[in-house]
Amino acid sequence: MNLQQFTFQAFSTKIQGFHTKPENPKAVIVLVHGFGEHSGRYLENVVPMLLDSGLAVVMYDNIGHGKSSGNRGHCPSYKSLLDILDLTIQKAVELYPKLPIFLYGHSMGGNLILNYALRREPKIKGIVATSPYLRLAFQPPQWKMILGKALLNILPSITMPSGLDPNGISRIPEEVEKYKSDQLVHDKVSPMYSFPIIEAGEWAIAHAGALRVETLLLHGTGDPIIDYRGTEEFHKNATETTLKLFEDGYHELHNDLCKEEMLETVKKWLQERM
Repeated sequence: MNLQQFTFQAFSTKIQGFHTKPENPKAVIVLVHGFGEHSGRYLENVVPMLLDSGLAVVMYDNIGHGKSSGNRGHCPSYKSLLDILDLTIQKAVELYPKLPIFLYGHSMGGNLILNYALRREPKIKGIVATSPYLRLAFQPPQWKMILGKALLNILPSITMPSGLDPNGISRIPEEVEKYKSDQLVHDKVSPMYSFPIIEAGEWAIAHAGALRVETLLLHGTGDPIIDYRGTEEFHKNATETTLKLFEDGYHELHNDLCKEEMLETVKKWLQERM
């Protein structure tokens, strides 16, 4: 895999991006990672599948994540996250002009690409959202929610532990250990990152009927981090979505026991639309 790097400035921070392509790409897909992790974690399973499907891949580390700069777990605003995604899509158009564009987002990335499609109505071919962060599967402690909302107005950039349990990402112990030992993975979140994303998830569910882009939704029914029923509700409210649930699947389906079936489902769906 020939992985090329690129960077751009956004909100006084350096955003680190990467791209790669098969010999004759038929389309390009912009990949958006989840909260606390980074795009490099998709190089083992997801990116090879996308390349094999005939797509060039453009991905980036979000602000405050991975190899991009910014305080870990903080962003200026929710709008800034959509703006950074927009700049990355522009980069994809620059790198691969005339190719149709797909979006792929996992967890927080799924939240972003669905909201981006709903709010900005881009000219894209399709969306793949895996375990999209639309509604948490657990209730954070009440004291933490009260404190966080108060700090949102006073100290929106202060970070606290996110409370994410790494054991919920996969039923494969080795995948959990890889996550825990990854030096680019972090467990920090600011009020400005967490609360707007939670609100945007509920907003997306309520406005799913306005989605005008073919969308594949994938979620595991055993996900202890993000509630698959939020994804189900989004699907029920929409007209352009296909929903595939994986029985007992954990949060990172591409790193879980069902990864072969999950990756093949995505590949088939994409190829049918190219």
